Amino acid sequence: MTNPDPLSSSPSRPEPLPVITPRGEFDMDNVTSLGAEIETMAAAHGGVILDAGNITFADSSFLRMVLNAHQSTDLRIVAPSHRVTRLFDLAGVENYLRIYPTLDTARTT
Repeated sequence: MTNPDPLSSSPSRPEPLPVITPRGEFDMDNVTSLGAEIETMAAAHGGVILDAGNITFADSSFLRMVLNAHQSTDLRIVAPSHRVTRLFDLAGVENYLRIYPTLDTARTT
């Protein structure tokens, strides 16, 4: 009889990704802090869910931050506000980004 391999483990359910829920306006004056928060959470958890439903304004600096995060980690965007959706549509990135209608959908994908 052989001993079980102490390094092997049974498959476990991965930890859920953390959710960041920013509110208000994001432009070149304040998007850096949101980007830093996304980077920190993504580094610790392998990805992050951005609940974008309460963002009332976003400009090209927000778009750049989202695209950079998308390229470097598992960024999932949930229920973007009308303003954010319009920005994504104008930039032509709505099919490139991972956008989900609900938090539950983003968590189970």
